[in-house]
Amino acid sequence: MMRFKEEKEAKKEAFRKYLESSGVLDSLTKVLVALYEQNDKPSSALEFIQQKLGGPSVSDYEKLQAEKSDLQIKYNELFAKHQETLRELDGMKSLHSRNSSKDDEDREAIEDEHTALVPPHH
Repeated sequence: MMRFKEEKEAKKEAFRKYLESSGVLDSLTKVLVALYEQNDKPSSALEFIQQKLGGPSVSDYEKLQAEKSDLQIKYNELFAKHQETLRELDGMKSLHSRNSSKDDEDREAIEDEHTALVPPHH
């Protein structure tokens, strides 16, 4: 049982050293001190901490969500228009291909008629 406690304490100490070496403890301490020193405590301590650590405020987050939603709607509209344009282009290509085939057939028919009318030169 003693061995388990020692391993657990060693893991805790390793984690503490990791947080300290990566600057997390220092950053959290500074933010908590700033919160403590506030004369008028914010209504949301969590939001205060998030802002001090560089995260967006709740209102900023909501604005970003609304903007993302608007952009998704615009994207969907543009994508649908793009798909429609591709269908129109495919239709035009198909029509052009049929017309080209018909022109080739007409040209061959005219050449056949011409060949039949004009005797070969010897």
